[in-house]
Amino acid sequence: MAVTQAFEQWANPSSPHGPGRAARAALDDARNRIREALNWTGEIIFTGGATEAIAITLTRTGADAILVSSVEHDAVLRTADRAVVLPVDANGIVAAHVLESRLGALGARRPLVAIQSANNETGVLQAIETLAPLVRRAGGLIFVDAAQSAGKQALPDADLISISAHKFGGPPGVGALLVRDLGMLTAVGGQEQGYRPGTENLPGVLGMAAALEASRTWVDRAADLRAHLDGAIEASGGQIVAKAATRTPTIASYRMPGVTSAAQLIQFDMAGIAVSAGSACSSGSLRPSHVLTAMGWSESEAAEVIRVSFGPDTGRADIYRFIEVWQRISAGAAGRTG
Repeated sequence: MAVTQAFEQWANPSSPHGPGRAARAALDDARNRIREALNWTGEIIFTGGATEAIAITLTRTGADAILVSSVEHDAVLRTADRAVVLPVDANGIVAAHVLESRLGALGARRPLVAIQSANNETGVLQAIETLAPLVRRAGGLIFVDAAQSAGKQALPDADLISISAHKFGGPPGVGALLVRDLGMLTAVGGQEQGYRPGTENLPGVLGMAAALEASRTWVDRAADLRAHLDGAIEASGGQIVAKAATRTPTIASYRMPGVTSAAQLIQFDMAGIAVSAGSACSSGSLRPSHVLTAMGWSESEAAEVIRVSFGPDTGRADIYRFIEVWQRISAGAAGRTG
């Protein structure tokens, strides 16, 4: 509704005429609404999504060195291809002593450390509240990709945060970079106070604001649904990825021994159930997940894992149907090998 109404009254927010000034007022109002909904006291730079926010951060902080966790989204790893990579443990967690050791060995005056809040494949939550003080003590900045957690959980304690509207029910193609202080970034001219050239996507921004203001009670429901599904998967001979870690309730990964992810995706799709293998952004490639291999999984094991997401419309009937299909696929594989 918010997006449709904005299209009907759209004007360029940078134009000096009356409609343009009205659009600018609507954009500024949305910025304040988003700031309030997220309980964010810093600045907001609107972008075309989390990927653009990530690129801005990794290329324009002037950091002497960049450190990234080995389980970051591909958008981070592609941009920071020369970064120091932080290993994770079997549960996908960056240990505080590992980060502290890498920072100590670096000797950089102003490192930038990128660690996501919730993993996009496993749902594992990083202990940002423990890691952030270590980064600041070393004189660095901490950047958190919060695409999977913003709008569902409280924002992490970070200097820069990327968010994506479609991850919390907003429209695709719009997101934001949250910045404690704009002085952390190099300006390049153009819109967004000179930090992001290009006409602002006012309809998308208004849709993002409306989505953040919507009820989040479904997230608690998703936690109950995932707990039920976890139990059923284990009872059916499946394996929960990062079972011992704290995970966001909206993402889960499961391994079905003996059945490839590709075979599972086809059969679930035929049953009308949409799942993915690895990151939803790159599942079409069906290549081994870098997240799982970083956690110590073999390529053959990782090739048997699927990713499941829980949304506002996911209900108990959907979970029952998923379990039914999972058990049928698993039993069929067992029958072929028995």
